[in-house]
Amino acid sequence: MSDNENVLTVTDETFGAEIEGAEGLALVDFWAVWCGPCRFVAPIIDELADAYRDSGVKIAKMDVDQNLSVPARFGVRSIPTVLFFKDGQVVDTIVGAQPKQIFESKIQQHSEAVAGETRQQG
Repeated sequence: MSDNENVLTVTDETFGAEIEGAEGLALVDFWAVWCGPCRFVAPIIDELADAYRDSGVKIAKMDVDQNLSVPARFGVRSIPTVLFFKDGQVVDTIVGAQPKQIFESKIQQHSEAVAGETRQQG
């Protein structure tokens, strides 16, 4: 669980509305309390949430021990796993502890795709 107010905690019950029903880019960190690599990724997720809080990118976490349905549905077998959703659909995945730059590059890649689509429609 994050103490960061910019990180949304999602559950099996709230995932559909908060992530699958959301427009734009969302990043969901699947983690567990006992997971060592998850503790490495946690401060990175907090930093990203702070950095992107006004950008429209949603940063969320889901405890896989407390929520079994959503991780199973998306095939989360190793943690940490971070899934990137664009307009409710999975567009990318990062498995394992990775440096902050990897997460940032994925956010930029998919944020530009979202911005590009908005420009094309407008």
